[in-house]
This record gives sequence, C-alpha cells and structure tokens, in this order.
Amino acid sequence: MTRAPLRFGVSLAADSSAPLMRAAQDADRFGLDLLGVRDQPYRRDTADALTLMASVLAGTSRIRVLPAVACLPLRPPAALAKAIATMDRLSGGRVELGLGSGMSPDGIEIYGGPRLGGAAARRALEEAVQIIRLHWSDQNGLRFKGEHYRFAASQAGPAPVHQIGIWLGVTGPRGLDLAGRVADGWIAPSSLVPPKRLVDGQRRLDEAALRAGREPAEIRRVYVLEGAVDEGDSRGFLHGPPRQWVYELTELAVGHGVDSFLFAGGLEQLPVFALEVVPAVREQVARERAASPQRGDPLEPSLQAGRSSRHGAGLS
Repeated sequence: MTRAPLRFGVSLAADSSAPLMRAAQDADRFGLDLLGVRDQPYRRDTADALTLMASVLAGTSRIRVLPAVACLPLRPPAALAKAIATMDRLSGGRVELGLGSGMSPDGIEIYGGPRLGGAAARRALEEAVQIIRLHWSDQNGLRFKGEHYRFAASQAGPAPVHQIGIWLGVTGPRGLDLAGRVADGWIAPSSLVPPKRLVDGQRRLDEAALRAGREPAEIRRVYVLEGAVDEGDSRGFLHGPPRQWVYELTELAVGHGVDSFLFAGGLEQLPVFALEVVPAVREQVARERAASPQRGDPLEPSLQAGRSSRHGAGLS
C-alpha cells in the first residue's frame, strides 16, 4: 500500500480576534501543513468561517487552509464551490474542502437550514459532492437534479488551480461507506472516533472504496486531535506531556493508518505541538516504517486494537 505523506496542522474556532490570526501566522511560520477553520454559522459568537479562511490565506504564505468542516445545510454547494475555488485561485492553490452535514440539527434549523435525518443528510452530502465537482469541471451545459439540490449552468467554473480534495466529516458506518465511495478524504474527531473505533472505521472506509473500484490509499485520513499537550502526568489519550503525544501519534500513523493530524488544543500549546511533537513524530514514523515497511495498512489483520498497548498511553 502506497502511503500518503504525513501532514500536520491546527484546527481553529471561527474567531475573528487577533489571537486567531496570530495563531494562523504562527502555524505557517512553524512549518505546519494544514489549517482548519471550524464552521458553525448558527453560533452567534462565531465569525463567518469562509471569510476568515480568506483572511488567513491573505496573511500567510504556504499553509493550506480548509473549512473543517463546512456546514452543508447552511452552505449551498454551488455557492460553496465558487467560494472555495476563488480562494484557491487567489492563494495559488492552498485550499482544501472539508464537508459535513452539521453537528447541531437544532442550530441549523433555527438558522434557516433544513433538518434532515441520517439517510437524507447522507444523500444531500453525496449530491453536494457531485455538484461541487461539476462546478470545478471543464464541462459545459451542466445539469443536476437531485432529491435535495438542483444545479444548472451554461459552463462550469471558476475552476481551482489545483485538484482540491473533498474530505468528508462523517463518523457513522453508512457515512464511512459514502466517504469510501466518493470522497478524497475522511475527517474524524478524536472525541467521537477514539482509536478503538478508528480501526473499524478505517476498515469500513477501505472496503467501501474497494467495492467502488477505488484505491483505498488514495483516500486521505485526517484525525482531529482534541486534547491537551503539557508537562503534567498522563491523564488519558491525548492528554499529557509531549513524549506521550509522540508515542500516540506515531501509533496512530504507523499502526492505525492516519496520515494527517489537526491539533485542536489550546492556542498556547501550539508551539509545543508544532516545534516539539511534530518533528519527533515525523522522525519516529520514518524510523518505524523503515524497520517494518508493511505496517500501517488498515486492511492488515495485525492492526487490531490491542497492538497499541505497547505505549500504554490510552490508545484503546
């Protein structure tokens, strides 16, 4: 299995304050690869995530930026495709797209969006992926008529300057089936998908991709790290000193097939994560992969949950 290169980044709340912009510029300066902006437009205390993405792109030079994840019920897919493509063109190809059905049905409904059940939300998500890709294509005479969305245009565009990945934020079995069929990546939060569930999720994602005639290795695996890195004692998974984080992220990469990490801890912890944890994880992963080239394939039976006990840091 060909492994995707490791990527590390940060996930930030949609806050228009100076600390967010400083954190974005620090992440860029520290050499991180990705910056996710959480999209919860129904929350009154947040700014608009897409506007913040544009500001972050203007204030940085190399880091890739994405909504993590865009709230589809409040983001019409054709308009979202245009906004994302425009930012990609203006930034020289530094935008990706995380997309999901929204975490708060009540908040979405109050804000004017539809309240959809699980099956309907998945169908809407699949339709949105189709529309977005149509919008970015080089086709003319576009027509789409689905259960939830309709779209027509004499020509596509604007097209992004690079092939933007559409990464779905899903957690349930059927959502993973959808991601395996149509998505370029899977975004999983550690609070909802702990390592024990991650093993099963990876397997389900890969099996769905194979049934669809796709190569599982082409699907990026993005793990949102909801924890705290500090100098105290270990307090469980992703809560402890830098050396614990190095162990746990190495096992997630080598043993559980994760290739991208978004740090969602406190902003004051970002320098330690970026400058201490990330380089050590890169080095350790390279060392372990060189010693055992076949480890890290999510389809291999050796990746049962018990394997992670070698670090004793809560990977279960």
